[in-house]
This record gives sequence, C-alpha cells and structure tokens, in this order.
Amino acid sequence: MPIEALNAPLRSRVRRVASDRPWVWITLGWRDMMAHRAISLGAALALFGWLLSLLLFEAGAPWAILPATAGFFILAPLLAAPLYEVSRRAEQGQATTLAEAMRAFRPQIAMMGVLLLIIHLFWVRVAGLLFALFFGGVALPSLAQLPMAMLQSEALLPFLVTGTGFGCLLAAGSFALTAVSLPMLIDRDIAWLEAVTISVQAVMENSRAMALWAGLIVLFTGLALVPFFLGLVVAMPLIGHATWHAYRDLVVR
Repeated sequence: MPIEALNAPLRSRVRRVASDRPWVWITLGWRDMMAHRAISLGAALALFGWLLSLLLFEAGAPWAILPATAGFFILAPLLAAPLYEVSRRAEQGQATTLAEAMRAFRPQIAMMGVLLLIIHLFWVRVAGLLFALFFGGVALPSLAQLPMAMLQSEALLPFLVTGTGFGCLLAAGSFALTAVSLPMLIDRDIAWLEAVTISVQAVMENSRAMALWAGLIVLFTGLALVPFFLGLVVAMPLIGHATWHAYRDLVVR
C-alpha cells in the first residue's frame, strides 16, 4: 500500500491553520488563565525550581542546574495536564476545582510522562558528559568562583554551542511528540501512541504555525526562568491553556 494511503487517515484528523494562528491561542489562553486564576500551578512550579536549584547546589552539582532548568521545556507539557482539563471543562461551561483538575493525570498521561522523563534524563546525562568533555581536564574552582571561572574559560563558547544544539534537538522532538497529544489524551479515549502520531502529523502539516508556536513557548518560558523561576507564575498557565486551544484548532473531532 502506498505511504500516502497510510497517511490519509491521520491527515483527515488534522486541520491546516494560518501561520499566525498561535496569537489566537495565546489570546484564548489568557482568557482562560484570568478566569481560573485559583488553578494556575505556576507558583508550585516556581517553588519546585527553587528547591531543585538548592538541592543541586547542596549536592555539589551546580553544572546540572542549567540542563535541569532546560528540562522545563521537555516536562512542562506533562505538568500542564490539569490546565488542559480546566480549559476542556470551561469549553463545556463547567466549573473546575483543583481536585477535579488533578484528575487529568490518567494512566495514558502517565505513559507520556515516562516517555518525557526518559528524554529529560537522557538530556541531563548528555549535559554531564559535555561538561566533563569540555571542563573535565582542569581543576574546578570553588562553588563561589565557578561561574566566573567558566565565563573566563576558552571552552565556554564551544560548550554552550554544543549543549544548546543537543538541547534544541531534544526539545524539538519532545515538542512534536506533545504539541497536541496530551490535550488529546485528556479529551478522548485514545491510545497514547496514536495521539503521539497525530501530534507529529499536526506539526508537519502546520510547520510555519507550529514553528511560531514553539518560538513563543521558548520565549515565554525563557523569560519566565530569568527572574529565578518567578515568571512561571504567569507563563505556565498561559501556555498550558493556550495549548488546549491549539489542540482544538489543529485536530478534528
């Protein structure tokens, strides 16, 4: 059977949208966020970021803070599952409590969580190997002097370029896998592998719109991480709710 015939059922489930459509998703996401400010989860993520940084400092692994922080880009779609449920219920005119939103973590969502966790752990391992490759040949200074020593090192630029390249590849892959699959698993009784396949197809069929959407996610999340995770209080619920509307736009019911 031709490949086109195999792809036809998937394409019939995916809509093509205008390249600037992500701005509409952001607008609708802002509306949902303002209507459900009590269930934002952003503050919880910011607190988790502080605790994670503290633990890594205490463990003597400050190099892991950057790749662990980058894990927000990989794991955030999973952590936003309750927000998808809030938007789904709001679309049906239903109010949602925090307990009802947390029920979004279903077995199929757990399977996706395992997949994303494996990707994240792989990225942390790669980051550790890259750090050892570029800085392992010299004696590391004390923790207080480490940032300045790295800034003065000739290995810093190739380390950042290589690490950013690997990180972008993994983030792009996880984005394609989760762009609409997680909201779909909450909205429908569907196998997680099928949801992932449709998600990848949606990204491929709407490459320009999804490139803009991915760029906006990186921009908002990056800006949110700069003030020591405080920006996640706004960025997390905004992107989470907007992702639901992206799914509703891209996938045919």
